[in-house]
Amino acid sequence: MKVGIVGYGAYVPRLRIKSSDIAKIWGKDEESVAKLVGEKSVPNMDEDAATMAVTASRFALARAGINPADIGAVYIGSESHPYVVKSTAAIVAEAIEATPVMTAADLEFACKAGTAGFQAAMGLIKAGYIKAGLAIGSDTSQGRPGDALEYTAAAGAAAYIFGTESIIATVNDFCSFTTDTPDFWRREGEDYPRHGGRFTGEPAYFKHVLSATKLLLEKTGTTVDDYDYFVFHQPNAKFPIIAAKKLGVPKEKILPGLLVPKIGNTYSGAVPLGLAAVLDIAKPGDRLLATSFGSGAGSDSFSITVEDEIEKKRGLAPLVNEFVENKKYIGYAEYVKYRKKIKGVEA
Repeated sequence: MKVGIVGYGAYVPRLRIKSSDIAKIWGKDEESVAKLVGEKSVPNMDEDAATMAVTASRFALARAGINPADIGAVYIGSESHPYVVKSTAAIVAEAIEATPVMTAADLEFACKAGTAGFQAAMGLIKAGYIKAGLAIGSDTSQGRPGDALEYTAAAGAAAYIFGTESIIATVNDFCSFTTDTPDFWRREGEDYPRHGGRFTGEPAYFKHVLSATKLLLEKTGTTVDDYDYFVFHQPNAKFPIIAAKKLGVPKEKILPGLLVPKIGNTYSGAVPLGLAAVLDIAKPGDRLLATSFGSGAGSDSFSITVEDEIEKKRGLAPLVNEFVENKKYIGYAEYVKYRKKIKGVEA
């Protein structure tokens, strides 16, 4: 049974803050910071992982052209679920009129929680339990004031509907590579995550992204030359470029899905948004390889082929670049207010 993407949608908040403005507050080198990430998206006061997921899902439905009642599973991956005890997936399912669904779940695995939902949805479809499944990566990521994460931690979402009819992109195969590598964590009740500094590059990010990608190439009997586009998790602008170089991927094959310099690291939304940006421009027959990364640590890798149906459905919802270009800059004071970084103050 051929299973693939039948609809996709994206959302990025309009508000932005320049990394140089953050660096200025903390006395850091503005130019060196801007080389990693020029600016990042900031959720407004009324935006969270749930609202962004709903918007992205509605755009995915517009492209899929299916009855929401046909969606049998809703999975949302995030590090910033609005509630510790209450389902974000249930909120999304109700908002898009997909309820009752056979199953709904909130997923967590750092920045790869969104792609973990891809695998779960496709598995249920292949097993014959559901007709279509919705998987979302959505985050309003956190960064402690003055910490390196504050320059990159951004907000955004992308939603994918998987099914077997009117497929715009077939998922040929996928695999995962996971180890217990504690490079990044946030305990219950803590406002901000902690990280292992350079340890997050090696042996965390690069080991897992490279291993999962190589495993997929071996599993599918393909090479780097067989793919037209690559999307790697993008915590900053440097890591995915280095990963591509290590794998022998030409730079031009990764740049179309590299959004972090313009909107920051959207965590669970990073690879789903990068993939959406590529689908916005890909032609029928193009082959894509996408590899996510989640601290803790693991990577999911997917081999995808674009189908003719993409030409009919692409224009039925906003393109990723429309969100990237629609922006309004704010200063650090507004940013601190919107992200509720001043404790003891009612927003």
